[in-house]
Amino acid sequence: MSSPSPSPSLRPRPRSFLKPLTACCGALALGAPLTACGTSTADPDAKEITVYSADGLKSEKGDGFYDTVFKDFEKKTGIKVHYVESGSGAAVQRLARERANTKADVVVTLPPFIQQADGKGLLDTYRPKGSDQVAAADKDPSGKWTSIVNNYFCFIHHTKELKQAPATWQDLLDPKFRNKLQYSTPGVAGDGTAVLIKALHDFGGKGPAMSFLKKLQANNVGPSSSTGQLAPKTDKGELLVANGDVQMNYANMKSMPHQGIFFPAAEPGGRPTTFALPYAAGLVKNAPHSVHAKKFLDYLLSAPVQRQVSAVGGGFTSRKDLKPTDANATALAKIMNGVEIFRPDWNDIDKNLDSYVDAWRTATGS
Repeated sequence: MSSPSPSPSLRPRPRSFLKPLTACCGALALGAPLTACGTSTADPDAKEITVYSADGLKSEKGDGFYDTVFKDFEKKTGIKVHYVESGSGAAVQRLARERANTKADVVVTLPPFIQQADGKGLLDTYRPKGSDQVAAADKDPSGKWTSIVNNYFCFIHHTKELKQAPATWQDLLDPKFRNKLQYSTPGVAGDGTAVLIKALHDFGGKGPAMSFLKKLQANNVGPSSSTGQLAPKTDKGELLVANGDVQMNYANMKSMPHQGIFFPAAEPGGRPTTFALPYAAGLVKNAPHSVHAKKFLDYLLSAPVQRQVSAVGGGFTSRKDLKPTDANATALAKIMNGVEIFRPDWNDIDKNLDSYVDAWRTATGS
């Protein structure tokens, strides 16, 4: 498959600077009329929405993609955005717990968790304005979710001590990586689940993938619920190799310059591979502020905002009709040059994720 143009999709997220807002009351106490945890006095006419999102798009410094979008959206519409951040799977778990008393209006998470949310009946049908310009592979055919920022799975290496990135998966078995390699936990972290998905693809199925990951465990530091925690460790040299995603790691290179992005090939001489790992947004079923939520989803896919995906967030636009030419878009296209992009069978992964994660736990003893 040819490499993507400078306008693919991605998401801006210097996770190392993110301040999680996962506590129920604490996260929503920012003037929102969502009072005690477990109860809601949400006024459907109030000019506000609540967004549950996977981490990565908001910066603690206040200069991330979400920071800009939330501020401009409120200025444009008068609708305030209340933000609750968590891991990809945790966002869906919270929606499920709150099903009888829905608090969120919009959810943004990664595959396969957006499909999981749909499978649990947590999403409503809504096709935002501009979604006709999103590739079919990056949106649900029934209108339950749409990519707002695309991204690609990757690994990172410490460039001072490991100037040459590992070319293949097999290179990661080198004893020099013992206790110097770490990847986030599949089934918990979105990018950790991506490690499993890439291994399943590159090794040709569950059996050979688990056989390899069992061997790799000899070098693995151990579980990590957050992929964002691994970037600063890699930058400092505490780790030589970790997993990540292109947008997150590219976006935080200014503050963590000693990390390099790479994509291991399945075998010597093979092309490096990866797959799209977009931030996908959906309207929450029974959202207390659904009218405002739809306006927000429209805004996210509007052309001016989608141009900010690369310019502000260091990621790839979801709209195929836009061809950003800013410095970030050009640099990202260079990173992706020559990388083979495969498309996972998300329906299979959604259906069998638990069994894949169980197999991984068995193989690695995690």
